[in-house]
Amino acid sequence: MICDMSALDLSRWQFAITTLYHFLFVPITIGTGFLVAIMQTAWVRTGNEKWLRATKFFGKIFLINFAMGVVTGIVQEFQFGMNWSDFSRFVGDIFGAPLAIEGLLAFFLESTFLGLWIFGWDRLPKRVHLLTIWLAAIGTLLSAYFILAANSFMQHPVGYYYNETLGRVQLNDFGALLFQETTLVTVFHTISACFITSGALVAGISAWLLVRGKAADVARSTLKLGSVTVLLAAVALGISGDLQARLMVQEQPMKMAAAEALCETSAPASFTVFTTNPSCEGGDSGWSLEVPHVLSLLATHTWNGEVQGMNNLQTDYQQEYGAGDYRPSTPIAFWSFRLMIGVGMLAALFALAALWLTRRGRSPTSKWFARVALAAPFLPLLANLFGWILTENGRQPWVVFGLLKTEQGVSPTSTVGMVATSLIVLTVLYGILAVVEIGLIRRAVILGPPDHVADPFESEPDDSGNRALSITY
Repeated sequence: MICDMSALDLSRWQFAITTLYHFLFVPITIGTGFLVAIMQTAWVRTGNEKWLRATKFFGKIFLINFAMGVVTGIVQEFQFGMNWSDFSRFVGDIFGAPLAIEGLLAFFLESTFLGLWIFGWDRLPKRVHLLTIWLAAIGTLLSAYFILAANSFMQHPVGYYYNETLGRVQLNDFGALLFQETTLVTVFHTISACFITSGALVAGISAWLLVRGKAADVARSTLKLGSVTVLLAAVALGISGDLQARLMVQEQPMKMAAAEALCETSAPASFTVFTTNPSCEGGDSGWSLEVPHVLSLLATHTWNGEVQGMNNLQTDYQQEYGAGDYRPSTPIAFWSFRLMIGVGMLAALFALAALWLTRRGRSPTSKWFARVALAAPFLPLLANLFGWILTENGRQPWVVFGLLKTEQGVSPTSTVGMVATSLIVLTVLYGILAVVEIGLIRRAVILGPPDHVADPFESEPDDSGNRALSITY
């Protein structure tokens, strides 16, 4: 099968695999960093040892995930020069500023203060040490912001001018790049997704521990924290998703039409639950199960609002951009959109069930609940992946919407053999890393929170006059 693919096809597959794999770690890192900070804050404020034990336990999981995220993120960035040099050359003057700030400021902030948090348990004052985990968590949030600002330029280019002499875009309004509505809404939606993911992770592990009777005092408190986080994040996702859908209609109407398998412009437009022909082959969508007016409400907030269809947009784009097919892979866009929503809703249902089953001090003992708890963290992870598939696939055939097609961004010197070799190597490497990640987290979860943890800030000085490192990772 690989022999039938071009360097462009293989480059797209490689970037898709490495990006989606990397994004398995990103939401857990961002959300769990803040949840661990909340746990430690609860311990500092109350002095209750269970919150210190929770901090140490989930802090270990957070650190394992952070390390994997760094490794996979570095590999992902290498591809800009390896397989996508023409794309990098075209947007380099735009991406240079936000990605440099992300590396020099945000990543430096999170890595520095995370190091202080790891090694400063018995060396820093208690409240100063607490501040380090908050600053590390804020650093992860800032990293996400600057990266999403660069990605938002690919979805909706602003703050630039085209240099005809150099044949590339150059930045002339950094504020527009950082604070355009597309960036703000994307950050809101993505961070909400991070918290529903981390909340499900904490709630799922806690529920499993509770069923197994391990560290019940810790698990009960962290189960409530994780479940409430999931439900609050689900509400935020609904709000941000609505904002994002309206922006999509304005900025990338073809993506919205593909996500809804809307062949012809309609007013009012129905929401399609299921269709036998999402690609509109033959000029229509085949048999469909539709809910009248709902798409108009989602896209325009009006009962009879007009939503443009793929066939009409294809004609308009050909007139504006020239000959070509400007429709993305419609079945991928259509089903990824529905799977994103459906799987995400299952995570919220698990959180509701977990709170109900543990109300008034109850402790669930059912084995099925333990199995569901272990599956719960994977639900929002899958929803995240489906969301990014919709976002990136729905933009095709553009790598920078309206400015540069994907086929124009691939490295001209890349060959099928070169890309196929790196694709195979990276896929195998990432498979090994996945086994290592799952093994480390599985071991940590099976061990569970420690039975007792002494206050590290009350340890006696050792013979050298320094405090002994009493808690390590």
